[in-house]
Amino acid sequence: MLRVRDNGVGIPDTLLPYVFDLFTQSERTLDRSQGGLGIGLTLVRNLVELHGGRIEAKSAGPGKGAEFTVYLPCVLGSAADMVPEIDGKVAKPATGTRILVVDDNIDVAESMSVLLELEGHQVQTVYTAHDALEAARNFQPDVVLLDIGLPGMDGYEVAKRLRAFPETCKVLIIALTGYGREEDRARSKAAGFDQHLVKPVEPEVLNKLIATLDHA
Repeated sequence: MLRVRDNGVGIPDTLLPYVFDLFTQSERTLDRSQGGLGIGLTLVRNLVELHGGRIEAKSAGPGKGAEFTVYLPCVLGSAADMVPEIDGKVAKPATGTRILVVDDNIDVAESMSVLLELEGHQVQTVYTAHDALEAARNFQPDVVLLDIGLPGMDGYEVAKRLRAFPETCKVLIIALTGYGREEDRARSKAAGFDQHLVKPVEPEVLNKLIATLDHA
């Protein structure tokens, strides 16, 4: 058992049951203008559960701090003893889908990458259009999650160039953007995007799109 306690802003009773849900955040005040994405605690819970544990949150209310308790099972024996076998052969971890994440917001890009890696995918993360084009030709992804509002060269142009490369002409390109108007969707389709998703994107929606590759 690992317990972490602070004396910070606390958690309201109405928020406490949902604190581990994706994109859940308390209200921001003017002196906390730089808030998070509401992803951190979801990642913590997923990591703890992957290790066979659970996590609980407690708080006496706003301004009274919070307490998080992690429970993990005891491990008896070495790690090698716990590797599962299939028909007498040691099972290898799933390699998943090769995914390239492109977003100039480093927090968004890295958080998305962690979520995808937890699903067993191979992920490469870049933050500029130039790096996206170079990485696409070297990494040769199955899926590109591409932000449209990139500086210098926008996502529309990146998508057009990816369609022109022999290595990536048939890759699944998904727009992850804050723009969701009909004209935005029409423009992304014309640029070569296969799907247009508006941030924040629920992992279940993204996983279903990626899973379509298995049936292509």
